[in-house]
Amino acid sequence: MQTSREKLQKLKDYLTSLESVSVAFSGGVDSTFLLKVAHDTLGDHAIAVTARSSTYPERELREATEFAKENGIRHIITVSEEMEIDGFADNPVNRCYLCKTELFTKILAIAKENGIGYVAEGSNIDDNSDFRPGHKAVAELNIVSPLRYAGLTKAEIRVLSKEMGLPTWDKPSFACLSSRFPYGVKITPEKLSMVDRAEQFLMDLGFRQVRVRHHGEVARIEIGEDSFYEFLSYDNRSKIASELKKIGFPYVALDLKGYRTGSMNETLDKKTMGEANA
Repeated sequence: MQTSREKLQKLKDYLTSLESVSVAFSGGVDSTFLLKVAHDTLGDHAIAVTARSSTYPERELREATEFAKENGIRHIITVSEEMEIDGFADNPVNRCYLCKTELFTKILAIAKENGIGYVAEGSNIDDNSDFRPGHKAVAELNIVSPLRYAGLTKAEIRVLSKEMGLPTWDKPSFACLSSRFPYGVKITPEKLSMVDRAEQFLMDLGFRQVRVRHHGEVARIEIGEDSFYEFLSYDNRSKIASELKKIGFPYVALDLKGYRTGSMNETLDKKTMGEANA
């Protein structure tokens, strides 16, 4: 079994073989790590591309912009508005496929305009076991996945990021705001704003890993189980209920299972997931 150091070297060798790469850069743990290693390996032949949209909070865009600037990495910001994609707002099971197809098509065009040979995305080896319709778009458009190629896990990426001094090494996981809605429920800019404002409020209260799932009049909140006691204190319960009601949620519920990725997928059967991934 390879060590994380050996996997890191495999990643660098792979990036060297590509010669030039445009990294789809969200500012999260994985894409930040990939971008830094790519830039350290390829220099100016590695660039970052970030898509601005209503499903991507401004705080994430600011952090991505600051990181690229501080590290001297050329950073291109484009607009990829998922809400304009035909069928996306209906929130089908293959929503991520529609989104990634739009996004990577735009990044491919940017890469071509800038003489960059490849577009890279930041999924890691752990993502292979999750429901990821976006991987279909990655395969169809010949997008490379260097972290998966190197066999790096999320835990290894965090450890290596810490050793490299990256500010994102312990950053909470993030997924686009569209993932906060049950499949088949219409997504609107107003609902996205509600989720964004609610999550930002909870983060401002000190909760780091947060999801606010939109179930009509109910906000189902997922936080780490180690934060339950703090969440349930009288002061916080009162503040949260009051603020989320102002935002538009008359009812607030704490999910007793706590935070986990892809909780909206728990209602899908294997046949549906297989068809969306195919």
